[in-house]
Amino acid sequence: MLTLAFDTSSKTLSVALLEDRAVLYNAILHREQNHSEVLLPAIDEACRRSNVTVRDMDLFACTLGPGSFTGLRIGLSTLKGLMLATGKPAAGVSSLAALALNVEDPDAVIGSMMDAGRGQVYLAYYRCGKDRVLHSVGAPQAQDPRSVEDPFSEPVIYVGDGAVRYAGLIPPLSSPKNKMAPVDRQFISAAAVARLALEKYFHRDLLDPVRCAPLYLRSVDALPAAGGG
Repeated sequence: MLTLAFDTSSKTLSVALLEDRAVLYNAILHREQNHSEVLLPAIDEACRRSNVTVRDMDLFACTLGPGSFTGLRIGLSTLKGLMLATGKPAAGVSSLAALALNVEDPDAVIGSMMDAGRGQVYLAYYRCGKDRVLHSVGAPQAQDPRSVEDPFSEPVIYVGDGAVRYAGLIPPLSSPKNKMAPVDRQFISAAAVARLALEKYFHRDLLDPVRCAPLYLRSVDALPAAGGG
């Protein structure tokens, strides 16, 4: 089973191609261009390097949010186009959940934190079970980094560009039991998007190309003026 997945929710862009659960291709791109200029060439490159075509795919996947309004809109419109052009199914996943998969520590809570702009972060907590399945702990939120609380007795590992940008303002990061994920784990990987999408596929939790929409944690993010790259 071939899965093509991508993430356009933040400043980086990622594309991955998996055969079953084996990663054939995975790239995280740090470029200045708008995602609309980069995404389709990146998909073409993933297919070319893996010797497949878009029509060979069995499943498509992308992040639905939270994240940049413009980026999410580009990702979802591309996903809809692929679904309609090929007739193949697709799954949408949480950007914060995909980011949390960068940390697989069953002994710690994972604080997945994205830079939300306007001095805020998007934050959600997860636990990674010994079965490597991600379990959400509470609902995701948009909040001031100075208001982040740590209600956990076990260590918390924070990951994401929000944690990096506001590290000096986040109270739990001053606790010796908590820490930041390594620098090379701070960006969403489309391979993680594909892993989450496969779980949704097997549970038949798939997207309707007509009704699917980005997921926002702030209503103002639905306005074009709030869009980012």
